[in-house]
Amino acid sequence: MGLHIAKPWLFSQPNQDPRAATGKALNWGIVATGGIAKTVTGDLAQLEDAKLYAVSSRRQESADAFAAAQGVTKAYGDDGGVPGYQRLLADDAVDVVYVATPHAQHFEIVKAALNAGKHVLCEKALTINGREAAELVSLARERKLFLMEAVWSRFLPSMQRAFAIAASGELGEIKWVSADLGFPAPYDPAARLWAPAAGGGALLDITVYTLLWPLGTLGFPQSVSAVGTLTDEGVDAQNALTLTYDGGAVAQLTSSLLAHGPRSATVAGSSGFLQTHGSVNNPRELLIRTGWDEPRTERFDSIGNGYTYELREVTRCIQQGLTESPVMTLDESLNTMRLFDGVRSQLGVRYPNDAR
Repeated sequence: MGLHIAKPWLFSQPNQDPRAATGKALNWGIVATGGIAKTVTGDLAQLEDAKLYAVSSRRQESADAFAAAQGVTKAYGDDGGVPGYQRLLADDAVDVVYVATPHAQHFEIVKAALNAGKHVLCEKALTINGREAAELVSLARERKLFLMEAVWSRFLPSMQRAFAIAASGELGEIKWVSADLGFPAPYDPAARLWAPAAGGGALLDITVYTLLWPLGTLGFPQSVSAVGTLTDEGVDAQNALTLTYDGGAVAQLTSSLLAHGPRSATVAGSSGFLQTHGSVNNPRELLIRTGWDEPRTERFDSIGNGYTYELREVTRCIQQGLTESPVMTLDESLNTMRLFDGVRSQLGVRYPNDAR
């Protein structure tokens, strides 16, 4: 690893209203009808050039209810042995698909979408492992179709501002980074957060967010060491990662489904530091202090639930004929999945998808 990637993380249009059209309207298809699908679709409806065209679910009743509540034109459920998502992908009017299923289903559905000629925005984590991610990246590039992992936080104005401050040199040379995210999730071995078959555990669900801070300010590390607490089913209930860099910088990340935490990030440099206030994946304030000067606070609002920014990036890229985002690249997602493979090896976490 060791690839420094701070600069490409900066969004070229951080102050533009993400709701404003940037080109021809796109017909969106939404795969799944769970909580995240409803939240993201609510933000998608705010884009002037997005049409809520289709939704799929295993049950026709669920697809119909989602369509009625969200204002989606067509609803596809499983029918005659054909999965609802396959029926949606067969609809020629669908331009781009948002995949909001549990992690373990991403590979199968994204692969089918790309083979059907659809552009894809897929919820994080992109896949279960690096092997799956590599196949999807290769397929998207071969088919010349847009594919992006939906790590919405990195497009937020507050996150973009934090990365810009770090890249500007105001903090000096970045020496260490810390970030944590945790909440006590009710334990249910059959639930998505806890089930191995769904890709459960803290790593794929929330470490994605804490990892943003070192990747966005230091790049990929030279080494990663990991410890964690596993459930009886073998997924990580919490984990702690230490990332080390050739220049001597370190990062420490904690993710937990067992305990509340401050949900904060600190980026510390030779000339100053910044800290987040508000959730680490959606900061509302940044406190910046240079040397021994009085700190200043920068405050941020976000439009909708915060997903409009990544949705604008996807829309803009497709309208401009790009096959990947220059901010959220496919190599970035691939390297992240490979980093997670190494972490899981240290923790002893394996998923059924690994055996395929």
